[in-house]
Amino acid sequence: MTNPTRGSELRREIDEALGAGAVPVAGQRMAELWRIDAGPAAAGFLLPRYERLRPSLKAQPYRLALLRSFTVEPLIPLLRTAAFTIGVDLDVHAGEFNAHAQELLDGESAVYRFAPDAVILAVRTPDLAPELWRDAGALAAGDVEAVRRRVIGQFRQWLTAFRSRSQAGVVLHGLEQPAQPSAGVLDGLAPQGQAETITHLNGELASLAREFRGVYFLDYDALVARHGRLNWHDERRWLAVRLPIAGAHLLDLVREWMRFLHPLTGRVAKALVVDLDNTLWGGVIGEDGLNGIRLGAEYPGAAFQELQRVMLDLRRRGILLAICSKNNPDDAMEAIDRHPGMLVRREHFAAMRINWKDKAGNLREIAAELNIGVDALAFIDDNPVERTWVREQVPEVTVIDLPKDPTGYAKALRDSMVFERLSL
Repeated sequence: MTNPTRGSELRREIDEALGAGAVPVAGQRMAELWRIDAGPAAAGFLLPRYERLRPSLKAQPYRLALLRSFTVEPLIPLLRTAAFTIGVDLDVHAGEFNAHAQELLDGESAVYRFAPDAVILAVRTPDLAPELWRDAGALAAGDVEAVRRRVIGQFRQWLTAFRSRSQAGVVLHGLEQPAQPSAGVLDGLAPQGQAETITHLNGELASLAREFRGVYFLDYDALVARHGRLNWHDERRWLAVRLPIAGAHLLDLVREWMRFLHPLTGRVAKALVVDLDNTLWGGVIGEDGLNGIRLGAEYPGAAFQELQRVMLDLRRRGILLAICSKNNPDDAMEAIDRHPGMLVRREHFAAMRINWKDKAGNLREIAAELNIGVDALAFIDDNPVERTWVREQVPEVTVIDLPKDPTGYAKALRDSMVFERLSL
């Protein structure tokens, strides 16, 4: 969330720290600025400073190629800044406009000379299947089938050619739906309508991606729908500079790309460490007792149950769960073992530190017990003071900010990119 006052303070603190040579402090403040005020202005401020700090940061170099049918240049500073905040120095090659096919098929093209670690293939539905986008109502059933075969055939040809020359990961954009089908409500009633055909094509593209090692399907249509199909597209910007996405949503696309870049670059958490009071349940177990904490199917306890459901989802992805809480162990374990609203139980946790010790030290102990690096831990706590302390004392740990309202806890956890996986 944007915080102009704190953003101004952070800019001053960053430059003061840089002037004093306090690189770790500057790095922490820069990451915080991006966290609270991500956007073009913050990228314009941060990117040159990250580049100045490059020798000290020891960021992981990573080469990314963007092959596209639309303008991507305004997204690159946002993407590089987001990557720097997770310790990745991203070198980006933007392919020529609408030249993705040539670049993939020509073994001497710029993309192969660039030798990327990963490629994002971002091609729009109107560019792949203009007749399906603009004239769907005029297509006979045979014509629709011909379009489908052509599109899938093109993607298969491109991926086969690329994989024969490069082992780089590929993130494949799916096809987007139009905001309004050309046939109106009739589109949903007719066989092989526009929406149904594009949905079917996306299913085939996802299946095609699974045929190739290291190729991953990005559900672009779902991304557009989440943020509002009518607001995503900017027709004036498309006609003027061939950038179809409204300015307010450029960062949303960058964040979706980052969801893939986190696991591709290895910037992931192997364990989630959780606080207990007012995080895993509502209230303080030592004061409210077993029957007084808020945890159940109804509000407000339902918010904490939803957080626990997300935790179980993460565990199914192979992410370890652990507890780090300042609490009386007997009280805490009684709630975990006996409260009827608990979804995560003793057996779900791989490590526990329930004591009155410093949480930074407890986190180091948890990492040692689990035999993983401290940088493989992610930590949630409702208390902003504890979050700040952990960030300062153990900066390697990913600290996930929680909103004041517990109904947002589950979303904060789902939105965290360090839990993304491309395979199990």
